Amino acid sequence: MSIDKIRKKYNIPAKRGGRVKYTGDHNGKVTKYGTIKSARGGYLKILIDGEKTARTFHPTWEIEYL
Repeated sequence: MSIDKIRKKYNIPAKRGGRVKYTGDHNGKVTKYGTIKSARGGYLKILIDGEKTARTFHPTWEIEYL
């Protein structure tokens, strides 16, 4: 699924290069910032600041679009 389709399906402002704030973590609440790099299978690939590899995130779970 493309970023355009994700944007329409979830009514969110996701776009390649867009900045996000991620506030979820399995070890408690942690705030991290990142950049949307691509989409795959209905999920966003986001490069968290300071990391080398983009990770997969659900477009509506604990994500705030900046």
